[in-house]
Amino acid sequence: MQPDESSGSRHVRFEPDDRPSLVLSVGLGLQFALLAIAGIVLTPAIVVRAAGGSDSYLTWAVFAAAAVSGVSTILQAVRVGRIGAGYLLLMGTSGAFIAVCVAALVEGGPGLLATLVVASSLFQFLLAARLSLLRRLLTPTVAGVVIMLIAVTVMPLVFDMITSSPEGSAHWSAPTSTLATMLVIIGIALKSTGSLRLWAPVIGIVAGSVVASLFGLYDTDRVAEAPWIGLPSGAWPGFDLSFGPAFWSLLPAFVLVTVIGAIETIGDSVAIQRVSWRQPRAVDHRVVQGAVAADGTGNLLSGLAGTLPNTTYSSSISITELTGVAARRVGVAIGVSFIVMAFLPKVLAVVLAIPDAVVAAYIVVLIALLFVVGMKIVVDEAADYRKGVIAGVAFWTGVGFQNNLIYPENLDGFAGGLLENGMTSGGLVAIVLTLFTEVTQSRRRRLRAALSMSELPRIRQFLNEFAARHGWQASMLQRLDAVAEETLLTLIDTERLDDDGDGRTLRVTASKQDGQAVLEFVSASRGENIEDRLAVLDEPSTDRPAERDISLRLLQHHASSVLHQQYHEIEIVTVHVSVPA
Repeated sequence: MQPDESSGSRHVRFEPDDRPSLVLSVGLGLQFALLAIAGIVLTPAIVVRAAGGSDSYLTWAVFAAAAVSGVSTILQAVRVGRIGAGYLLLMGTSGAFIAVCVAALVEGGPGLLATLVVASSLFQFLLAARLSLLRRLLTPTVAGVVIMLIAVTVMPLVFDMITSSPEGSAHWSAPTSTLATMLVIIGIALKSTGSLRLWAPVIGIVAGSVVASLFGLYDTDRVAEAPWIGLPSGAWPGFDLSFGPAFWSLLPAFVLVTVIGAIETIGDSVAIQRVSWRQPRAVDHRVVQGAVAADGTGNLLSGLAGTLPNTTYSSSISITELTGVAARRVGVAIGVSFIVMAFLPKVLAVVLAIPDAVVAAYIVVLIALLFVVGMKIVVDEAADYRKGVIAGVAFWTGVGFQNNLIYPENLDGFAGGLLENGMTSGGLVAIVLTLFTEVTQSRRRRLRAALSMSELPRIRQFLNEFAARHGWQASMLQRLDAVAEETLLTLIDTERLDDDGDGRTLRVTASKQDGQAVLEFVSASRGENIEDRLAVLDEPSTDRPAERDISLRLLQHHASSVLHQQYHEIEIVTVHVSVPA
């Protein structure tokens, strides 16, 4: 099924539920895997070499990283129970862990590293299970800022790769290879509207590699020396279960970086939902929970295998945006490709032989698209000026720390250099500012009741007292009553009024914010998303009876905004109600 790209819908060729042909799925999966495998392999290589590790452990760490990345990518795509997003999210070794992993290898070797990775992964499972409790802190604004700061963190390294030509080659060999790669990728992406757009990245990299080979930049010796099939020469390093001073001193740093990685995963899982459907959909926070749980599973497997932690690759969003492919089937093909590559040293060598300038050109295009995705998330949230302030201050704080411009003489090496990473420092500032706004808001009033129409009189009395406390007149009280009744009917579902609320409980929270009433209805999770139903309210449909829309239309009329957050354990409907003129 392919959309008419002349219509107003997104340029998505394959949605998550679509099933491309097996040949196309395998081809796309192999393409995406080839583009991502370099990062998966290079990160453990950087860590092991920086820590002075042995070659035997390096070969094991690279093999295990590729295999675990494949398993966790498949898990993200297919979703097993509550683990996995059900979207095309690539998993790979995390660059955010480089500093702490080097410290662990220096202090206690691979065994200590494995133990720390396993221990810190448990916090991600806890975070995934209780994500609803942290919804006011880990907001889309925080996620959007972190995504934007990924570009700030990565781009300086990429620009160095673009401008640095290897010794013995012409000084313009790297820039020429970069330019050739970018022109091909961008040209195809801008002008192609058919299947050719799917192959823009690989065509650009092949073209850039051909140009680079004319300057002698492609490392053919590496490819020739690598065997076709083989297992790593190293062995599983095991665990260090002594739990000595090195473990306890490094554990807080591992946990903090794990939380920052989880925030990046939250941002990626929000962003991938934004770009995977032809028609926009409300963010499903059950998907976010699944993505974080799969991320934790990937880290747990990485620790058990004795290699570096992994995380979602933000390039997943850029690749989906660029190619228009979001099918889960392709995600499975990518994961299988990673696993197969783990046993094919020759294939890994072909990818690692690609010159830095060509890889950098491809990364520039992806990171540029990723920055725009993060910016869109922030702009969508910045209608609230508080969120706009948080986003702006956090982003530029991250930029300042990343470029060592904020009190470098005083903060150099502070907390192990944690704040020197722009994504970490900016993300922490966004969380702290968000926490401050929550703590300083007016006190929320709460009512617990059964999810039943018989509780409506109690809810009305609760809202009557709330309105009187703030001096609102009868017209505002009538509007609050109407919003409460229609939200209650919608949560119960007018198609199953006989079932009432199925014994579910309801918590109603009322507060005043910027002169508006903010009502929050929390109940056990069930049913479809109210935001999605509101989005298609005016579209003709024979799939739903017209009477189902009455409560939604009344709710839409009385409320200034409606937000529906669905988690595995609860669903939360937040309604803003303006005071009548």
